[in-house]
Amino acid sequence: MKSLIFAIAVTCVTSLNAFAQKVTVPNGLKMTELPVVYLPDSLSLHFISPEPIQYVDISSKDIVGDLPVKNVLRIRYRTDSLKGYCRDAVVTIAGEKFLAQYHIEYSPSNGGAVQSEIEISPSETRPLDIGIGLSQPELKKIAMELFCRRPEQNLEQVKAYDMRARLNHIYAAGDYLFLDISYDNRSKLAYDIDEFRFKIDDRKVTKATTVQSVEIKPEFVLFNAESFAHHYRNIFVFKKFSFPGNKVLQIELNEKQLSGRVVSLSIPYKDVLAADIIPLY
Repeated sequence: MKSLIFAIAVTCVTSLNAFAQKVTVPNGLKMTELPVVYLPDSLSLHFISPEPIQYVDISSKDIVGDLPVKNVLRIRYRTDSLKGYCRDAVVTIAGEKFLAQYHIEYSPSNGGAVQSEIEISPSETRPLDIGIGLSQPELKKIAMELFCRRPEQNLEQVKAYDMRARLNHIYAAGDYLFLDISYDNRSKLAYDIDEFRFKIDDRKVTKATTVQSVEIKPEFVLFNAESFAHHYRNIFVFKKFSFPGNKVLQIELNEKQLSGRVVSLSIPYKDVLAADIIPLY
């Protein structure tokens, strides 16, 4: 969901007590109290989510919204609807593990303090049990804790182009693998990162062999550095995977053209099997 255009009812935020009121709306056989949010027609309102937003529903066409970034929903009152009647709306926001709903009411600017952003708090959410494993904030928290540890192991390493690549450690937490990887640049040229590629390849390739390569993508990457002069270290998170002993996990770091230095680090499956277990709870 890189961009969303939603039709909505009315939006107004006036004063800092935007959640001072609550309204009761039907919800199946129950009656659920929703926080009330007021939005003037001269303002955009931003809902800040603790997790990447997966789904948004706006019950009226009088309001439009989009996702400028993964964890921010921006809504505003439609300019072509200002001449007509401003209807109320219910905004539903679903994260990876929560659902939040807000009652939106139109209120013309009255000179009071205007609230332009609302941080979604746990008290305003309901948990979702959809079996997605760890959320992005949870993955980031674990990855940062691992990054703060001193890398004590050098499981695998390779040298090329005055570069040294090292697999410092592999950790397992739940259904995830955390790869701690470092690069040392001993040349006088900074390394401009083009991309990382992770592939499961045959350990040995001969001319008579039909090469089968399977590319896998990380679920989460702790840092998104574009270049480094001397040292680089990062945590890459994958859903648990397995591969036979005649194959290896190939980690390929590519430099932007025109230099095009490529450093490939091979990880045997025995290193994956020896991953240190991190208890989640």
